[in-house]
Amino acid sequence: MRIGVALPDATGPDALATVRGELQRAADEGFPSAWMNNIFGLDALTTLAVVGSVVPGIELGTAVVPTYPRHPAALAQQALTTAAATGGRLTLGVGPSHKIVIEDMYGYSFGKPVQHTREYLSILRPLLHGEPASVTGQQLSGHVGLTIQLSGPVPLLLAALGPAMLRVAGELADGTVLWMTGPATVREHIVPGITAAAEAAGRPSPRVVCILPVCVTSDPDAARAAAAKAFAIYGQLPSYRAMLDREGAAGPADVALIGDEAGVAAQLTVLADAGVTDFVAGEFARGEDAVRTREFLRSQLS
Repeated sequence: MRIGVALPDATGPDALATVRGELQRAADEGFPSAWMNNIFGLDALTTLAVVGSVVPGIELGTAVVPTYPRHPAALAQQALTTAAATGGRLTLGVGPSHKIVIEDMYGYSFGKPVQHTREYLSILRPLLHGEPASVTGQQLSGHVGLTIQLSGPVPLLLAALGPAMLRVAGELADGTVLWMTGPATVREHIVPGITAAAEAAGRPSPRVVCILPVCVTSDPDAARAAAAKAFAIYGQLPSYRAMLDREGAAGPADVALIGDEAGVAAQLTVLADAGVTDFVAGEFARGEDAVRTREFLRSQLS
């Protein structure tokens, strides 16, 4: 299991410089990958194109870019451009997001997210492989080719949690990228679902990228209280709530990796045994615990 890091959701006039500094730090420390979310701050692909072009030697992932606001051909064009700017080091993670964002904020219908996602990836995937797309769907259509040429395809991951979305991921993506999903759920639900779909489609074993909060500390109670406060919203979003319920977790703090070095190392082993191929550390500690957490993560690099 590879170990990567999540890039900060930086704000303010120096946000780009902050992300670039953290990406350079991750690369210098030997982490194989760094992942950036795309919520309401910096645009993830634009940011990775800018900072990734000056920081070599590390995989750059999005976790994740929402599908609804951009036509798949437009997203493919942007992703291919980002890959070109970074020497082909981009892994594109996408997902439909949530009703509260897509319908309540953006005004799109979120009535059939699985159908939307299947049609979206049916257009997006061939374009990321340098092939034209020709799809006429009920929600999306695309009959287009792009002229950007790379030495290889841009890997595609889908944020997939429910059974139907896991089937789409196994059939049309190269794997899944998870958030707020604990080890029992990964072992019993995520890995079997996406693997069966990939095998049925004659595709390789899927990548399973699992992002979770992590803190190495001597005060786990305080760290869990901090995690519960920082990540409270994720316990209220239906898709993540369903994964927490599967895990038997009361809230996000219960799936965070918190404890001393030996305790967190044991939790990483459980995730690896569950089938996680890539663990991405969502570091949230401050002060001495932040230093201790990063030193521990570095010690786990092979």
